[in-house]
Amino acid sequence: MPGPRWAACRAGTGGGCRAGAGSTRGAPERGVIGKPPAGLFAFWWALGPIFVYSGLICSGPAGAAREAVTVILRERLSALIEPLLGRLGFELVELEYAPAHARALLRLYIDREAGVSLEDCERVSRAVASLLDVEDPIPCAYTLEVSSPGFDRLLRTQAHFGRFVGSRVFVELREARAGRRRYTGKLLTVDDTGIALEVDRERVAVAFAEIGKARLAS
Repeated sequence: MPGPRWAACRAGTGGGCRAGAGSTRGAPERGVIGKPPAGLFAFWWALGPIFVYSGLICSGPAGAAREAVTVILRERLSALIEPLLGRLGFELVELEYAPAHARALLRLYIDREAGVSLEDCERVSRAVASLLDVEDPIPCAYTLEVSSPGFDRLLRTQAHFGRFVGSRVFVELREARAGRRRYTGKLLTVDDTGIALEVDRERVAVAFAEIGKARLAS
């Protein structure tokens, strides 16, 4: 796989950047029978030989089967990429994988306390591209993008929240509380069990187990 084919500052992220590379793999033909990757045997046999892993990921029809395989692939990609980023001194904030007929998209959002530069994005892009070229987890043509998180970065861990105490955040609960699922307010405190927000001049405590999604808010 070649190195980054383009690199540019990402608009609207306050100096964030992204770099990308395209794979040289050609998209496999739909319906070609082949052996699924390790860990997918149960799913493979449940589907039968009508669909194949590569067909579902790259060109299969949208639906529950394709989404299930895509989720498995995202988990495998995260397991491959996170240790590499850790060795390079970065954190994987978010991984997006979007299957497509012509070319899939793999987008990584990375961060570190010192911030992320364009050169960092390019370096990570080259390292990840080399890793994926060896491990070969994506069975079709794809584009790799590496980007800094931007102003609306996701918050997934206690450490993430801890870094942004005093900032304005958006939190969506897994289940509604008194008919409300979404809260936007100032992040007041973070502890081992959850966070506290100031919303409409009231203190709102939210346990980590209740949080479905959270990100910085403008």
